[in-house]
Amino acid sequence: MLKEKLKKYKLILASGSPRRQQFFKDLDLDFEIRLKDIEEIYPPELKAVEITNFLAELKASAFEGELQPNEILVTSDTIVWHQNKALGKPKNAEEAFTMIKSLSNTTHEVITSVCFKTSTASTLLHDTTKVTFNDISDEAILYYIQNYQPYDKAGAYGIQEWFGFMAVAKVEGSHTNVMGLPTAKVYEYLSTLE
Repeated sequence: MLKEKLKKYKLILASGSPRRQQFFKDLDLDFEIRLKDIEEIYPPELKAVEITNFLAELKASAFEGELQPNEILVTSDTIVWHQNKALGKPKNAEEAFTMIKSLSNTTHEVITSVCFKTSTASTLLHDTTKVTFNDISDEAILYYIQNYQPYDKAGAYGIQEWFGFMAVAKVEGSHTNVMGLPTAKVYEYLSTLE
């Protein structure tokens, strides 16, 4: 359906995330993957959605001057926002443990920004989902860190894995947003293109 509508465009996903790539496949979109190594550093005064907006645009700006007139580049960034602090990807097991422990028995926000860039313009959208965790034991956190891969995930957890099935008490908003892409909003935006 949307694939037909986007025939005259070439969709480029600039993300190494296997989850984002799978979402594009599951949305039945034709796309190619183009990656650039970007240092994801943002000004310290930025808060919440300002951070993800900045990083999504930063990733898109790396392609400045390279896009053909029919190409649409898609970049995105996801953070966990908790107690007025951004939780990115943990560097090691200790950091992963600390992050997950801080989220136990509380509600946090998962924020994703998506940037759509063409040779002449760029559009930014974002989504915020509230996630409430159960009280999680230290044993469960250690088991997760030892048996799964929390290191490529904001906030050190994947809602689509064992941990998400066990730990998440409530999700308010887009479930796919927590996995790294608000698919309904992305689909809706692409549907508006002429």
